[in-house]
Amino acid sequence: MLAWLLLVAVVAVALGWGAARLVRRRRGRVAAGLIAVLVGTLALGGGSQLWARASLDSSGIARALVWMDADVDDRLRFPALPVPAGDDVLPLREGSLPGGVLDRVTVPGSGEEDLDALLQRTETTAFVVLRGDEVLLETYGEGQSRESLQTSFSVAKSVLSTLVGLAVERGHIGSLDDPVTAYVPELLDRDPRFAEVTLRHLVTMSSGLSYEEQGLPWSDDALTYYAPDLRALALAAEVEEPPGRTWLYNNYNPLLVGMVLERAVGEPVERFAAEALWGPMGAEADASWSADSAASGFPKMESGFNARALDYARFGLLFAREGRAGDRQVVPADWVAEATARDTSGDPAEHYQYWWWVDTEREGRFSARGNKGQFVYVDPATDVVVVRTGREAVLEDWTAVLRDVADRVG
Repeated sequence: MLAWLLLVAVVAVALGWGAARLVRRRRGRVAAGLIAVLVGTLALGGGSQLWARASLDSSGIARALVWMDADVDDRLRFPALPVPAGDDVLPLREGSLPGGVLDRVTVPGSGEEDLDALLQRTETTAFVVLRGDEVLLETYGEGQSRESLQTSFSVAKSVLSTLVGLAVERGHIGSLDDPVTAYVPELLDRDPRFAEVTLRHLVTMSSGLSYEEQGLPWSDDALTYYAPDLRALALAAEVEEPPGRTWLYNNYNPLLVGMVLERAVGEPVERFAAEALWGPMGAEADASWSADSAASGFPKMESGFNARALDYARFGLLFAREGRAGDRQVVPADWVAEATARDTSGDPAEHYQYWWWVDTEREGRFSARGNKGQFVYVDPATDVVVVRTGREAVLEDWTAVLRDVADRVG
């Protein structure tokens, strides 16, 4: 990559110098300098794009330069790893609400707003409200339908957290207090301080690992999203401070846990997800997990789970019902309680637990949350689940809107 950039820079300088000499004879030194800068900039930019487009399969920086900001259609860019549904679908039935209950919702900063208008304004692709097994509301926008797969961005972290709980239950993983180096010992070769980082530190975002979110093609947020070999990137994570002190949203954490999980269960994570979770919970359709690249084939643990909106609702209902799907105990009830608790006894943040967000405004409620306003919002007390997927977040506080929806129908 450095050789490419050096070549581009040399070409840019040469073009700029040539343009300066050509113009100097006619327009003077100032004009020549301005044109030289312009030509050099255009050449550098064009050369960088040429390099980036030629390097999409091998460079996360190249992907960030070409694809730029993350988008819900990115699932079409990445290879799809299948997560098949099982034979037993958890039935949902059409429900009803008294007239006018969800005609309007409260939006922070603007008061009440027509729900249909809000969903259209915010480029919402799917909006589903469950109360138990009743579908109270199901609507789609932006050309989507019931059959459409919706990408979830960081809702994938809550799926991954659940898989960790299932691996612990089955004895593949000893406990959350195991050091990450028990499963990824090569981290010790880089820094012996990794021995202090446990799985609990990783799933509570208190690992002490360095992470900078700058929105630049080479910063950690872009690399952990776009890198074509996420295993190698995870192994390059750096210890910044002792674990357990600071809550920091950090996408190296799920990448490392993904490596732990695939080694512990002895099979690809997407296959374990189908066998242990997606099938048993009664999903109606196959899901997929976006991979970093065809060559690596590692699921994008931090962001790449894709499914139908109604199946996200079933996932939320599973947690509303303490891990049960119908008469099946799919996820241990103790794990569900721990994963979603408002508890700082083992980590520094009351608003976040095992990759689930805790609603500190409503006791007992929690949500899986992703970039651009992807949500699975759960209220176990009333059996209400609200799913929102969309192209843009637009609203600063989707949680407050979904909280209001749950208040109205609960």
